[in-house]
Amino acid sequence: MACTLEKVLGDARTLLERLKEHDNAAEGLIEQSGVLNQRVQSMKEVGNAPLDKHSEDTSEIQELTKYKPHHQYTLELIMGRYRKQMLQLIMVKKELDTKPVLTLHEDHAKEVQNQVERICEMGQMMRKAVQVDDQHYCSVRERLAQLEIENKELQDLLAINFLPLCCSIAVHIK
Repeated sequence: MACTLEKVLGDARTLLERLKEHDNAAEGLIEQSGVLNQRVQSMKEVGNAPLDKHSEDTSEIQELTKYKPHHQYTLELIMGRYRKQMLQLIMVKKELDTKPVLTLHEDHAKEVQNQVERICEMGQMMRKAVQVDDQHYCSVRERLAQLEIENKELQDLLAINFLPLCCSIAVHIK
């Protein structure tokens, strides 16, 4: 077989065309795998979105529930001040005697403040009661453990003292 330059060049062209085809096919596969990867990622995001949204909503609801009493108390104070200012404005404009209403409003505000203070005091008393109860429980448990140890030691002493007595009685009986 004679290798000619033309045959080698022809084979090289054929190989070059095949390499280009393989290169194009590889690029196509890379693009397809990239598209599939993007689709998989978007499906994962879509799948996780409701769970993430649910957990966010749950934590937000818990946080809002935690702050609700504080906001209600604040809103009550704001509304009380608003009513007081409105009554003062009406009093200035119409020159009516609103002193009884203002006094009533101030009494109500004082009563609310007293109730808040009483609730705080009750909470402190409850904490102290729990602490005292825990201390009492611990001391009772310690005393019980001490008595159990003493009881066991006394039983051991009785068993030791009782043994020679039993042996001497058995010897006298025989």
